[in-house]
Amino acid sequence: MTTLTVLIALLLPMSGTSAAENGTTTSEVAVELVLIPGGEFLMGDSSDGDHAPAHAVHIDSFYIDRYEVTNAQFYRFCEETGHQLPEFWGKKDFHSGPDFPDYPVVGVSWSDAAAYAEWAGKRLPTEAEWEYAARGGLIGKRFPLGGKLDSTQANFTVGGVAKGLVPAGSYPPNGYGLYDMAGNVVEWVFDRYSADYYAVSPGRNPQGPESGKFRVIRGGGWHSGPSCCRVYFRNALPANWRDFNVGFRCARDLK
Repeated sequence: MTTLTVLIALLLPMSGTSAAENGTTTSEVAVELVLIPGGEFLMGDSSDGDHAPAHAVHIDSFYIDRYEVTNAQFYRFCEETGHQLPEFWGKKDFHSGPDFPDYPVVGVSWSDAAAYAEWAGKRLPTEAEWEYAARGGLIGKRFPLGGKLDSTQANFTVGGVAKGLVPAGSYPPNGYGLYDMAGNVVEWVFDRYSADYYAVSPGRNPQGPESGKFRVIRGGGWHSGPSCCRVYFRNALPANWRDFNVGFRCARDLK
């Protein structure tokens, strides 16, 4: 499959290349959207866990951010709206604050992420959209780049050692040209969480349970082990939780 890129920023890298390779910063390209072509895929996995049963889901075409939302982008939102700054803002250990403009923002709750997305004219991706995009067109693979994961492909904890956040787009993109769908920061998605939701999930554009105290997070992060980086791995946090390992990216309807 191919992707159609919507070029919103003035300075954008060539398709499939990183910001660093093109001499630009991710704060200049973070508003770039990629069109994900609609289709059907097998969501989840047949192994034991809340990611079972694997089930067929049809997703309509949608746009999703090529990069995770950065400190620079979120700071602009806070300045223009008066929204509170992230929880760890200004702390170098978490690469949070104006000194790290091209790093993914962390220390934001689900509500913070949803507010940013609305301000930007977007929304949070659904859990199904996120997994469909993370798979990058691959079928039956556990990670965004294939069946295995190593430290050259994503930023995650290896052997109990975490290297900390790195700038968005530092690792190779998946088949849809999306960066950091595994590692760097775990990402908030739209859906509320239920461990048994997959048993009753509709087969077309599922939106998650209608109620629940927790919101789903996806993708693994710099402080996560490799198993958390599987494309079907699910986890959840309270909507008001702010974590040094959790950020987000946005989506937008096609119409």
